[in-house]
Amino acid sequence: MGQMTSMPQGQVQGQMTSMPPQVASGSPMTPYGQVVTTPTPPAFEQSYIENILRLNLGKVGTFYMTYENNSEWNAKIFKGVLEAAGRDHIIISDPQTGVRTMLLMINFNYATFDEPLVYQYPGAIGNPRMRG
Repeated sequence: MGQMTSMPQGQVQGQMTSMPPQVASGSPMTPYGQVVTTPTPPAFEQSYIENILRLNLGKVGTFYMTYENNSEWNAKIFKGVLEAAGRDHIIISDPQTGVRTMLLMINFNYATFDEPLVYQYPGAIGNPRMRG
């Protein structure tokens, strides 16, 4: 019976072949197979509510919330300094008492701010203009 031998990777019966370089998906290459390194474009966050809120931490906002099937109150308004914004919650604080309140995004309707918001995303042209 014939004996089977394994050959090192990249070697074919007496001749050496070079392995192509490891390339990140989507990297451009020259016609000769050289990888072209390009500077990585700056990463932009997508325009989701929590990302917009994160860009505006420290600003005072009024947050309008609704609570379905609540016999005491169906809608409630909270005002405070935006301290944190997560995917499913925001944390605001009362500037006079320091009391912090966590609000769930599932109850969030909208928010208003008395000052311009930071909003820098692809396709957005600058920030809102100041009145005055």
